[in-house]
This record gives sequence, C-alpha cells and structure tokens, in this order.
Amino acid sequence: MKYLILLGDGMADEPIEALGGKTPLQFAQTPNMDRLADSGALGLAATVPDGFHPGSDVANLAVFGYNPAECYSGRAPLEAASMGVELGPDDVAFRLNLVWLEAHFGKLYMGDFSAGHIGTAEAAELIKTLQTELGDEQFSFHPGISYRHLLVWHGGKDTLRCVPPHDISSQSVENNLPDGDGSAELMDLMNSAQMLLANHPVNNARLERGEAPANSIWLWGQGRRPKMATYQELYGITGGVISAVDLIRGLGVCAGLKLIDVPGATGYIDTNYLGKGQAAIELLKDADFVYLHVEAPDEAAHGGLLDEKIQAIEDFDRLVVGTVLDAVDQIGDCRILVLPDHPTPVELRTHTSRAVPYILFDSRKPQVQRETGYSEMSAEATGVLSAGHHLLNQLLER
Repeated sequence: MKYLILLGDGMADEPIEALGGKTPLQFAQTPNMDRLADSGALGLAATVPDGFHPGSDVANLAVFGYNPAECYSGRAPLEAASMGVELGPDDVAFRLNLVWLEAHFGKLYMGDFSAGHIGTAEAAELIKTLQTELGDEQFSFHPGISYRHLLVWHGGKDTLRCVPPHDISSQSVENNLPDGDGSAELMDLMNSAQMLLANHPVNNARLERGEAPANSIWLWGQGRRPKMATYQELYGITGGVISAVDLIRGLGVCAGLKLIDVPGATGYIDTNYLGKGQAAIELLKDADFVYLHVEAPDEAAHGGLLDEKIQAIEDFDRLVVGTVLDAVDQIGDCRILVLPDHPTPVELRTHTSRAVPYILFDSRKPQVQRETGYSEMSAEATGVLSAGHHLLNQLLER
C-alpha cells in the first residue's frame, strides 16, 4: 500500500462577494479534487488546536501526525533542521524574513513581508553581509531560500512575543515589534541590520529596477530544537517530502523522511507543479509515503491576489492532483489525503484557525459518485470533524 498527502497551502477561504458568494475553492475549476471528493471520504479537520496561533508550522505539524500540544517548539527550529543548522541545547532559532519597510508620515509600515519575493542569490548576498558585520559568538545568520532565512541566538531567550510579518501587511510595525525578555537585544540587531541594508549594492540595484528593497530583517517564529519520533520508529514506513519551503522540509527531516528536490520549485505561483507530481510518482516506486506540499495558494492569499489564488488552486488540481490520479494504475493500491493546512482568506491576507476540508481517497474501494464536489461547504455538510493530528492514522489505517 502507498500513501500520499497532497497539500495546497492556504487553499481554504471564506465566501467572497466578487465570486458570487463562493469561496476561491468553490469557484476554481478543480475536476480532479471534485472526483476524489465524490468517491472518497469527505470531512473537516481541525489542524490548529485551541490556544495555538494558526501558523503553517502548527497546522502542518498536525497534518504530519504529530500533536502540537505535545511537541511544538516553534517554527524556526523546524526550518533549521531543513537547512542543516544544528541547534545546541541553549540555542534559540528565529525565522528571519528579509522585508521591505515603507515610511509614511513618520511611521514604518510592512510594505512587503517578502521584499518583493527577492531572489535567493540576491538574498544570500545580504545575509552574507549581515553575518560578516553582525555575526559573532551570540548571533549567527544562515541563508535560506528567497526571503526566508534563519538567525540563531546562542544562549538566547525564547519567551518573547514576535509577530509574523505576513500578519501585518500594510500595517504600522510600531506595535508589532519584538516584546518581552530579550527584545532589546533583538531591536538593536534589527536597527543595525537596517543601517547595513539601506545602501547595500543589492538594494540599490533593486531600486534602480523598480523593485522593493530588502531594507530590514524581521525576526519571529522562535524556538528550541524539537523532540520528535521518526515515521520509521512510529509506523515502520519509509517516505519523502516534496516542498520548496524550509518549514515543511524541516518537518520531513524531523520525521526521518527523505527530502526530494524538484527543479523549478519556488514556493510561489510559478512553481513546478508538474515536476512535483512526477517526483511523487517516482518516489513511490521505492518508498511507502510522500508528503507533497504546494505553497502558492497561501502566498497569493497573503498578497490579497484573488486571481492568483484561484490560478494556484487550479494548477494544483490539474498538475499535481491530476498527475497523481493519472498514475494510480502505475502506483498500485494507494490511499490519498488531499487538504489545505489552514485557511488563508484573501480579504484578510493572513491565516485563520477554522477547520479545513479534507478528502480521504482509497483506490481499492468502489467509486461511488455523490456529485458533491470539493469545498469548505461540502465538507462541512458531512458533519464530520476530525482532529488534525488524527488524519495520518486514518490515512495509514492505524
């Protein structure tokens, strides 16, 4: 038996007037997910436990089958695992976004939490400068992908309040800066970074091209290294993770899964959807399990880009889900779980904690056509609500 999780990050949403009261998932053309929903089990999953922030770290941890209440330690340590950054017992990892802060009437606003989706090569130059000028025995800077990077505070504090930058798009940063024990040290670091980045050649070139400069760092998602049992220890299965996002890849590392690199996988709307679907099929020739993650719907929603979110959902359906479905005979007996990790409503431009619609499909079972389709509403109509971290056991029939 083969097992697949196909996850469209942030696909779930709310009804939108411009779509005639439909959600993007309802409005989008998704014949492959509709087909799975009409012949599989449909329901809602609460991927964000009460009391937790609705981040991709918490939600994906649950979909991976781990109870966040038992093992969640922060987002950044998971990204560190993906990047091969070893954390000591006294180290605290922080997610470091390269961002564009925009000045208006004497205040700074979060102009773009991704600095215009800065390229990895340009970003690496900026992180290298920060490490050279600000790195020491206390702080170390580690380059990642695009705008997503890592800061390690050796002997640092982890009880601060740090706000995710995508939660405050176009808002003043004044009341959203790091707060609590250790905030003074982080603010000094952020201010020093701003001075270094202000006239950096990379940013000067971006301004000349009319692109957003990465004129600040933003620190959040802090935590210490997590303790998680592997899939081999828990279930006796092998598998891999397909994602362009360090967070998801880090979860895979902690779960003891293989990381699969796909050329052209960007974590944005231009990602190589087809290549991801094909990589999943290839992986399952020798492995039992694949976790395939696509970030594009979430990124579009954070930008408030309705058309791009719909396009990302349709591309996910056609090029990922469709590619896998076309290869079911090649894969053999399989069970497929399709879902988002959390809603990312376009009109809010950030995550919410609402339960998400899931499909659980078994290739061995008769294909009964119910013609309900796949959406938040069709899933809610079933009356089925599962805890997010229970879905993996349902997938594996444990």
